[in-house]
Amino acid sequence: MKKPLELYVHIPFCVQKCAYCDFLSGPADDKAKEDYIHALLEEIKHCGDYSEYEVVSVFFGGGTPSVLPGEWIDRIMAGLRSHFHIKEDAEVTIEANPGTVDAEKIRCYLVSGINRISFGCQSSDNEELRMLGRIHTWEEFLDSYRIARANGFVNVNVDLMSGLPGQTALSWEKTLRKAAELEPEHISAYSLIVEEGTPFYQMADSLNFPDEEEERAMYEATAKILAEYGYEQYEISNYAKNGKACQHNIGYWIGREYLGLGLGSSSFVNNCRFHNTEDMKMYLSHSADEKQIREEIIELSIKERIEEFMMLGLRMNCGISEENFKNCFNLGIEEVYGEILKRYEDGGYLYRRDGRIAFTRKGISVSNVILSEMLLN
Repeated sequence: MKKPLELYVHIPFCVQKCAYCDFLSGPADDKAKEDYIHALLEEIKHCGDYSEYEVVSVFFGGGTPSVLPGEWIDRIMAGLRSHFHIKEDAEVTIEANPGTVDAEKIRCYLVSGINRISFGCQSSDNEELRMLGRIHTWEEFLDSYRIARANGFVNVNVDLMSGLPGQTALSWEKTLRKAAELEPEHISAYSLIVEEGTPFYQMADSLNFPDEEEERAMYEATAKILAEYGYEQYEISNYAKNGKACQHNIGYWIGREYLGLGLGSSSFVNNCRFHNTEDMKMYLSHSADEKQIREEIIELSIKERIEEFMMLGLRMNCGISEENFKNCFNLGIEEVYGEILKRYEDGGYLYRRDGRIAFTRKGISVSNVILSEMLLN
């Protein structure tokens, strides 16, 4: 039986950088994009033997993969199929920004085997979008969403963002309701994190961010409002209609192996973590030689694997399985985390039921603090 594997394909191009973005991405001309795709296809062709694996999900991220012509995405998909065994019903997602897709491109995605599209909307308020540095308006998002639906996509995610400068609980509720009324299969609702090196970081003192109490209220409102529209929260920031949870993301949280392809992409294979170079010149010159482009190859210790099992697994509403913990590490979870688990269970932040440990609603709101305690000394 083949082992499950996820593929992540990084497309480091966008129309313009958003004010909050610290991803490895930026604008580029057509020649730079074409050179990159050639290098990416070379990496795919020479990335090693994965015959013992079956690819269960593929995710095109960035950047903005939808800035590329549809036929280029099709070439990448063909390259993946020629090198990997991709499961017939694999979930294949492409990220897209409103305003960068048209009917022809959408149809090309579907023909190439992409069956899920994720739109970066962020807000329904045009002033908030302008402040974020987005390239689109709410109306342009609606156009792109309707084009995707009209041309055959039946699995759509919409990304939304709370905690924005000047955002209120009311404007966040309006965004949630407007998005939910469109009935996408999945909604990702993230809280803005201001990363060092971004324009927002430079302007942080002059921006009117919601305070901690307002952010917590927005978070609590999210689950309640989306539940009215039939969305179930299955992870700290993710909500889905029945049966439409993102399988690729779940793979990360349960510790499934994944291979990153493209500039700067990260991988986890055979208990080893590594990532590709972030140097474009190096990547373009040596993408066919994995020894040249892979960096920081680290075999995880038992301690590190235990920490990741807890910190990733507890992100999901279903939490972690005590039996899986014992099977993975030949240890009872009480031997490692007994005191911490008891303290947070007694405080009402964690619950244990049917052999599983998960956050309560109270615990989710302070999850970062609790997860930090899963790091072992």
